[in-house]
Amino acid sequence: MVVAVMVKAYALGVPIIVAVFVALLSQFVDSGWAADGQTWRYVSELSEEERSVIDLRAETPRDPTVPYLPAEPYPFSPPYTAEEMGLLSAEFSHMPRWNCALIEAYGSVVPSGYLVIGKSIGLVLYPSSPGLAGQLTTKPGEWYTRFLFQAIAPPEEHGRQSLYTLYRTDQQFTTKTDLFAYSPHLRRVRRQPQPRRQDTSPGFAGTFDDFLNRDAWEFSWRLVGMDVLYETVRFPRTRTSITLTSSDGTLSEVSPQELRLMGKEYPDYTPEGGVKCYVVEARAREEWIPGYYAPKILYWLDHRTFFPLRIEQYDASGTLIYVEARIARLFNPELGKQGYTTHIFVQWDVPTDLLSFDVHDAYQARQWSANDREVFFSPDFMRRVWFVAPLKSQAEVPRPEEFFLRPHLHREKFPQERQLQLPPQVEARVRAQEKAGRLVFEEGQNSR
Repeated sequence: MVVAVMVKAYALGVPIIVAVFVALLSQFVDSGWAADGQTWRYVSELSEEERSVIDLRAETPRDPTVPYLPAEPYPFSPPYTAEEMGLLSAEFSHMPRWNCALIEAYGSVVPSGYLVIGKSIGLVLYPSSPGLAGQLTTKPGEWYTRFLFQAIAPPEEHGRQSLYTLYRTDQQFTTKTDLFAYSPHLRRVRRQPQPRRQDTSPGFAGTFDDFLNRDAWEFSWRLVGMDVLYETVRFPRTRTSITLTSSDGTLSEVSPQELRLMGKEYPDYTPEGGVKCYVVEARAREEWIPGYYAPKILYWLDHRTFFPLRIEQYDASGTLIYVEARIARLFNPELGKQGYTTHIFVQWDVPTDLLSFDVHDAYQARQWSANDREVFFSPDFMRRVWFVAPLKSQAEVPRPEEFFLRPHLHREKFPQERQLQLPPQVEARVRAQEKAGRLVFEEGQNSR
């Protein structure tokens, strides 16, 4: 924009310095942020217009039949409380909240540079209403969604399958998940113990709660302020493109610069291409989840859809333990705002410095018939090793040196809320990464 103004000014005979100053000033005025370049503000610093669409009350009328939910019917209307923002953000869990098939290209890398990658086909079933509404209208103790995952890579994992059934919970019914697994080596389906919420899949940064959803009513919510994000998922200088698959199977090579935070269809970018976000704090309720491993979580929620573009988790001592960065896209336009879902995740377990990625590729909305639901989403189906949706993806990370960067730390933002003290060895790797523009591995182990 500034370059364009300079060219026009030169043609009109306007002094270049004045033209550039006016252009820069207009950008900051249009976006509503301070001219010093600061993108973040606490609640007390918000404008009257911004305050008009938020409700700062901590206590609001409750639903007469479900007292841990607001009285206003979901999906609410402005002005929004922090609690309502938290519930709206729950629409956008790890897996889509509508019937579909997709392929996941995923992987992890450790500080030595050891890389593990894989691919799985995922099938998603919602038996009633899609979205969070389908969960809220289900009675506690009844299931509201099922995921079937069928591994296709690496070769030694081909045919391994997992079937998750997620239940509506409350303080009386606390069983969150049923899990069945099929091993092609044993040729047996086995029911697995319910995963502990803080457990991770071996070698991956995210926990089962990061994957299987958190229930917003298990947390108390507070609005911290607003911010503008310009970059979440970060590509290294060693990787100039990623190959993505459309719903019809068409492959396209895309540069990182083409991947906008909320996709090309999003209508509300700032003039500089950023996304305005509400920053909200979620605190674990002891009466719901006592001793929770991440008692404080910060979310950066797109101000239009409440999609979480960034998530930070802190332990009981206030130490940062996890960061998740996301890129979203409108994959199901028929659902409006609820049709957004995550396209690319990068997850960072800070204490171990373990990085994981997940690309959800080749999304296909599906209408599962009654027979499909009965056959495909049952433990017995897994032993047949039939691939219902033979999707393909080339979105994996080919080499450790091309792995995604650790997410930005944004050390300057909200210093009263965020105490960022990394282990010394992790801090050193972060500095090396920022200097090199790619991950720098431990000396003598896969480093270049």
